[in-house]
Amino acid sequence: MKKNHLLLVDTLTKEMAEGNLAIFAGAGFSQGAGFVNWKTLLKPIADELDLDIDKETDLVALAQYHSNANGANRSKLDQMLVTEFSTKVKVTDNHRILARLPIQTYWTTNYDKLIETALEENEKIADVKHTVKQLATTKPKRDAVVYKMHGDVEHASEAVLIRDDYECYHVKMQPYITALSGDLVSKTFLFLGFSFTDPNLDYILSRVRVQYAKHQRQHYCILRNVSQGKDEDQSDFEYRLRKEDLFKQELLRFGIKAVYVDDFKEITAILEEIEHRHKRKTIFISGAAHDYSPWSQSESEHFVHHLSKKISEAEFRVISGFGLGIGSAVISGVIEQTIMSGHRLDSDQLILRPFPQSQSGDRPLKELWTEYRRDMLAHAGIAIFLFGNKVRPGCGEVVPSNGMREEFDLAVAAGVFVIPIGITGSISAELWKEVINSYDETKYEHGKEITPLLQELGTEGTDLDRARNVILRLLELI
Repeated sequence: MKKNHLLLVDTLTKEMAEGNLAIFAGAGFSQGAGFVNWKTLLKPIADELDLDIDKETDLVALAQYHSNANGANRSKLDQMLVTEFSTKVKVTDNHRILARLPIQTYWTTNYDKLIETALEENEKIADVKHTVKQLATTKPKRDAVVYKMHGDVEHASEAVLIRDDYECYHVKMQPYITALSGDLVSKTFLFLGFSFTDPNLDYILSRVRVQYAKHQRQHYCILRNVSQGKDEDQSDFEYRLRKEDLFKQELLRFGIKAVYVDDFKEITAILEEIEHRHKRKTIFISGAAHDYSPWSQSESEHFVHHLSKKISEAEFRVISGFGLGIGSAVISGVIEQTIMSGHRLDSDQLILRPFPQSQSGDRPLKELWTEYRRDMLAHAGIAIFLFGNKVRPGCGEVVPSNGMREEFDLAVAAGVFVIPIGITGSISAELWKEVINSYDETKYEHGKEITPLLQELGTEGTDLDRARNVILRLLELI
C-alpha cells in the first residue's frame, strides 16, 4: 500500500477508535452497486428539451429547465427517481466494510437505501433522518445515525432535485445545515464518492471555514487521479492536470485533504486495512481444560488470569465463550484490570458469549454452536488457543476439544491471526504445529520478528511466565 494511503489509514483508524470518524457519501459511492450516474438518469430529460446531455455540466439547472417547461410539474422527475433508486441492488463491499466498523455518523446526498441496508444486514439499528421533524426524535438503541440531506427515494416529491429546492434549502432545511455544521466542527469526515459540486455542501463548508478560519478540523476525501483518455490530446490532458492541482488546493482551503488513488478498487483496500487494524484490537480467547497437564490447575488458572489482565491493560478487548476450566480466569483477569484502572466494565473491555447448553428451538444445537463461534470470531483479529480437552460424556475419558478445533478452522478461514499456546498441551499443541508449518513471515510487516516468538510458544523449556511475555510481544507486533 502506498505511503500516503497508509498515513490516511493511521489517521482514520485513530479517529474511529476515539469515536470521531464520520462518513459523507456522495453519488459515486453508490454507483458501484449498479445505479446509473446522473447524466445517464437525466438523458431522457435532456432529449425531451432537445439538449445534448454530454454538453451539459449543470445538471441541477437541467432538471429545473424540465420543471419550468412543464409548468413547475416535476412528477416525471420524481418518477424517474423512484424507478431508478427503488431498484433492488446488492450493497457494495465498501458499504459492508463501513457497516461493520464502529462508525456512528453518516451523511449522504444520495436517495438510495444502501447505507441503512448495509447497517441492517450487520444487525445494527440505523436511525435514518430525511425530514426536519425526524431530527427531533431518536430511535431507541440506535447504532448509527444516517442523515439523508437531500431526501429519500420513498418520498421522491420531497427530495432536493431541482434548482428551486437548492435555493430554498437554507430556509426549509436550516436544521440540517446546523446539524452538519456541528458535525464538521466536532468530527473528522471521510468524503467518499463526492465531486464537491453540491451547492448545499459548498454553502455549509464556506460558513464553517469563515467561522473557524485556521482552527477548522481536518477532513479527508479520496479522489481518483486524472488519467489521459485514449484519444485525448496531450495539451488537453495537461490542462486537466493543472486544474486538478488547483482543485486540490481549493479543498485544503475548506480543511479537506485529498488522497488520490489510481483505481477506485484502492478505496476498498484502504477500508479493508482500517477494518483489519480495528479488529486486531479484539482478542478471541479459545480454551477448554478438564486436564491441565503438563501444568497444575493452580499454575494454569494463574497464567490465564494474568494473561487476560495484561491483554486488557494493553487496551485490547477480550471476547470469550467462557470455555471449560479457563472462562472464570479470563473474566477475573479483565475485571481486575478494569477496576484497577478506574473504568466501568462494558463491551469495550470484555464480550462474553457462554454457549447455550440445551436445544430449545428447531435448529440443531451443533449448528447453533457453529454460527455462535463464527459470530464471535467476526469481531476478532487475533485468536489465542489454550489447552483443549474435555471429558467424553458417559465414560469419563479425556479427549481433544472438537469445539476448539472448529474455532481454529473458522478463525483461519476468516483471516484471523491465530496463536496456539503449544506448551499448554492437548489440542493446542497440535494447532501450534500446524501454525509453525504454515506460517509465512513475508505476509506480515514484522514477520521475521514474529517467527521465533511463535516457535517459543510450543518449545520445551518455555514456561508459562515466558509464554505470557511472548504473547504480549506478539500482540504488539501483529
